[in-house]
Amino acid sequence: MVQEEVDDAEQADPDDIVDAVFAISCRSLPVDHAYALSQAIQAALPWFAEEPGAGLHLIYGAASASGWMRPEGADAVLQLSHRTKLALRLPRRRLDDAATLLGRTLAVAGWPLRVDSIALRPLSRITTLFSRCVVLGAAAGDEAAFLAAAAGELSALGIQPGEMLCGRMTSIATPGRTLQTRSLMLAGLTLEQSVLLQQHGLGAERKLGCGLFIPHKDIGDLRSRPD
Repeated sequence: MVQEEVDDAEQADPDDIVDAVFAISCRSLPVDHAYALSQAIQAALPWFAEEPGAGLHLIYGAASASGWMRPEGADAVLQLSHRTKLALRLPRRRLDDAATLLGRTLAVAGWPLRVDSIALRPLSRITTLFSRCVVLGAAAGDEAAFLAAAAGELSALGIQPGEMLCGRMTSIATPGRTLQTRSLMLAGLTLEQSVLLQQHGLGAERKLGCGLFIPHKDIGDLRSRPD
């Protein structure tokens, strides 16, 4: 049975798109694990690749703690804690299907990842949102072009944020190509726009963890991050 995880008083009422949050046991993963994790999920859940509303949240260790900094480089490895979670953004009707991951051990780039339990996390009511990786064609290398492309896609959804701020570039390697992405923060959304963007996402490659938005409470935190 999928339990509902409500860890923030500002969560929205459950809607048709939710996050399935899995407790996992996994010691380490490559920093660039998007393709390997996506392939492992698709092997275990064959419907995931073709499900329009499905997306994969990538796994992130702490950015910094007690002087420790997140590792960089193509071969860098994340050391994960027991609190690390795996999350899939899914249509609510797919929750029972996703629960078939429970008790399974996925092979992610040679690292075993065991799925232990599942909880449901509704979309947030917070109106400042952040995505770590957004793919918008070839625009990632130029901040102005990236923001213009983002504004165009947002406008097509009827979303006009009060402020947009793009951040650092990240590469995601796949066997056929390397994707160039940028982080993106949006502030000044209405509640309706926030929920719509969380449901719909932005740009391409949702199955590789791109274009999924999460709540971000402090715009100053993002401005202080190095590009």
